[in-house]
Amino acid sequence: MSEESQASQASQACQAKACAIQDCLQGNGYNEAKCTKYIDDLYQCCKNFYEENGVDAKSVCCPKFKLLQLKLKQRSLGQIDATLLENKRH
Repeated sequence: MSEESQASQASQACQAKACAIQDCLQGNGYNEAKCTKYIDDLYQCCKNFYEENGVDAKSVCCPKFKLLQLKLKQRSLGQIDATLLENKRH
């Protein structure tokens, strides 16, 4: 199997993770905090993608390598998901 084909397969695996995030967000009123597991799964998939294909590899569903590193670091430090704010009208 060619390197390009392997990268494509890895990218497709991450695409399924990205779709799971969208499904979760839609099912939970776009409350990101309820979809943490799916976000973590995507970031882990993307980390594996870059480890296997190099930091310059491209995937439509993964953040660029440096941004992914930042996101993983933020997640290791604590609360990282956006909090859904209630819109209160007076």
